[in-house]
Amino acid sequence: MKNFICMLAAYVFMLPFSVQAQEGYVPSEENLKARENFEDMRFGIFLHWGLYSMFAQGEWYLEEGRLNAQEYAKVAGGFYPADFDAREWVKAIKASGAKYICFTSRHHDGFSMFDTSVSDYDMVDSTPFKRDIIAELAQACHEEDIALHFYYSLADWTREDYPVGKTGHHTGRKGDAQNYDSYLQFMKDQIAELLTKYGKIGAMWFDGFWDHDSDPTPFDWRMSEIYEHIHTISPACLIGNNHHRAVLPGEDFQMFERDLPGGSGWSKGRAISDLPLEMCQTMNGMWGYKITDQNYMSAEELIRLIVRASSKGSNLLMNIGPQPDGRLPQIALDRLSVVGEWMKVNGESVYGTGSTGIPEQEWGVTTCKDTRLFLHVFKPQEDGQIVLPVDSISKKGRLKVKSVKAMKDGRPLKYKVTDGKLVVTLAEVPAEADHVIEVCL
Repeated sequence: MKNFICMLAAYVFMLPFSVQAQEGYVPSEENLKARENFEDMRFGIFLHWGLYSMFAQGEWYLEEGRLNAQEYAKVAGGFYPADFDAREWVKAIKASGAKYICFTSRHHDGFSMFDTSVSDYDMVDSTPFKRDIIAELAQACHEEDIALHFYYSLADWTREDYPVGKTGHHTGRKGDAQNYDSYLQFMKDQIAELLTKYGKIGAMWFDGFWDHDSDPTPFDWRMSEIYEHIHTISPACLIGNNHHRAVLPGEDFQMFERDLPGGSGWSKGRAISDLPLEMCQTMNGMWGYKITDQNYMSAEELIRLIVRASSKGSNLLMNIGPQPDGRLPQIALDRLSVVGEWMKVNGESVYGTGSTGIPEQEWGVTTCKDTRLFLHVFKPQEDGQIVLPVDSISKKGRLKVKSVKAMKDGRPLKYKVTDGKLVVTLAEVPAEADHVIEVCL
């Protein structure tokens, strides 16, 4: 970690399955600095928006609906998101306290949301909108000092040269023109455009690697070639891959889909690297817009998930599926507004923090920065006492505490250190989603 108390915690309480840096890849100095900046951000917004949004059935509708790709593509002729305003998006996201945006440049349906020279199946050439969505988004992000990352699909359900994997079997492809050399060059050309046309790009976020997990003969994606291509163009650009396995050489951060690092879901049993970590999750049940899915996470749940991710030393990348008209769903904006108000007061306990290594307690979780511990109280005890085991971050439980106070108003709180425990007594039982206590050591 980046500070005294977190370094001490990491030494005493090592995370299980910790693995060291990958062999064969030496990141540049600017890349290492970019990793530090990425870790400090802690909260970002994922945006899944594409041609699939027109159907309002989620981003996998071409596959799950067993649609013919040529018929599906005709929807591009009516894709005119008249209410799209990149500046409004970015300002709302910035107000939530999020520090970066990851946007779907091209999903599995093969449609590019930017003006690409290597295909006409894109936002500018195939739709009446005729505007480069990514150019406008990039400009707004740069104006507001919000980092921009790109999601990019390795899998493609429409191109004839893509080697067919375990998905995309019902889209009408003949399958007799599969040529990975050709497809790889297409991807490299698009990636070069994304990294050179839109200013500074913080990261490339890959998905679709899993499409060939079931091949009888292991499929060679030649990821090292792709990664070298990216780092040659932009050494500071971080690379992550949603392959659901241990990190590969050339990757700069490790991602966990719908699960906290070390959780019991998709990440169960997977090695946790010493790279920056990121968990991605949906605010409702889908990544792309689905008109019938209004089961959005509450603002309280969202705040707690941001903090729980931080307590694991991980960023949270929270997804929103924009509507086909170009607007972000109002319910998502309402949630972000509440989160933003909480972050204005408590952001110091999230940004730039690390894991103490202390497991989640009945009352909540902890984060740390410099010589400060932050106790995030979700469920206070009825007697108003918060009990924290400190023997895992201090020799023999001897923790020298200078002060303990409520973060929202700076009110001093009563405390004592006894029997390897820090016991804090709250002045009143708080009602907020996360009542933060700052402990200065």
